[in-house]
Amino acid sequence: MRPLLDYRSEFPILEQTTYLVNHSLGAMPRRAEERLAEYARLWRERGIRAWSEGWWQTPMTVGDQVGRIVGAPAGSTVMHQNVAIAEAVVLSAFLPVDPARNRVVYERGNFPSVRYLYQAQPGLEVVVCESESAILDAIDERTLLVPISHVLYKTAEIQALEPIVRRAHEVGAHVVLDCYQSAGIVPLDVTALGVAFAVGGSVKWLCGGPGNGWLYVRPDLSEQLEPTFTGWQAHEAPFGFEEEMRYAPGAARFLTGTPNVPAHFAGTAGYDLIEEIGVARIRENSLRQTQLVIDLADAAGFEIVSPRDPVRRGGTVTVRVPDFPAVHCELSERQILCDFRPETGIRLGPHYFTTDDEIGFAMEQIGEILATGAHERHRGAVAIH
Repeated sequence: MRPLLDYRSEFPILEQTTYLVNHSLGAMPRRAEERLAEYARLWRERGIRAWSEGWWQTPMTVGDQVGRIVGAPAGSTVMHQNVAIAEAVVLSAFLPVDPARNRVVYERGNFPSVRYLYQAQPGLEVVVCESESAILDAIDERTLLVPISHVLYKTAEIQALEPIVRRAHEVGAHVVLDCYQSAGIVPLDVTALGVAFAVGGSVKWLCGGPGNGWLYVRPDLSEQLEPTFTGWQAHEAPFGFEEEMRYAPGAARFLTGTPNVPAHFAGTAGYDLIEEIGVARIRENSLRQTQLVIDLADAAGFEIVSPRDPVRRGGTVTVRVPDFPAVHCELSERQILCDFRPETGIRLGPHYFTTDDEIGFAMEQIGEILATGAHERHRGAVAIH
């Protein structure tokens, strides 16, 4: 078995930085550049023939690879540009909304992008809940969709999904599980969970880069629903150029227009490594290293915002220190890459290629910055990623 730290050679940015921001933008695998070069070669040499030689199928073939990582059966996962589009496609399958079932039960800790989507829809009642228990109380026979995050982005808290999925099933509602902060770092089986839909992206722990959102549709639903946010790739015979829609079978009917082929080529480099290592092994290392962050923060007297219970902790530890936006800027100038979120703290996200020494160095630098006041010139900084 290849040692985890042996994979450091796969990520060029590790040669110049202490990279602890994989929860925001996972480090680029060296092979991603090779895959993009392969895409360019195919375009240059094969031209239009490349469509029938694999390009057209990438939303499904690459989707199947992501599906293997999250426990989805073949043919149930497709690629999209991002989560907002994936959830818009899902929502479109229920429009126009039945006034008797128009409630969206939403958790405040979710990433806000999809909240904007739901609140912009006429006829939807968006109920924003503060906790898991409040979500359970709010789900009733009026509920249509329950968008929930597997891991909350600000604190890395893992949500207790089973009671929410069970309650949604009892009343005929559909859970839309956002796996952006779990896929590739926390073991996940969307089939076992029984969620109706799951969404995510590859910018973070999957190290697949931007433009690689994905959508899982439970197989029984993909044969029943007809999305209205659609396009020619969702057609059963797209190259027949028919005037009327005939939906493709399976999750392919949840596609839209021409696929983002170069992004799909690049993304597979990160997915290959996740599949090679296995999420269970990545999780074991992640729990050990996030505990190391917590231990070092405790020793330095820093506040921990993320869960201490490893069962409820994702791959990130959020540390709150005085003037943390300014501290983050100073860390960045020292080539220690992390990020922060307003009213929360500095987020530190080691991955399977991170060394313990890098974690120790980052924590030492936070303490030194605060002790010397080196951050004070950065006051007024804002989050840009």
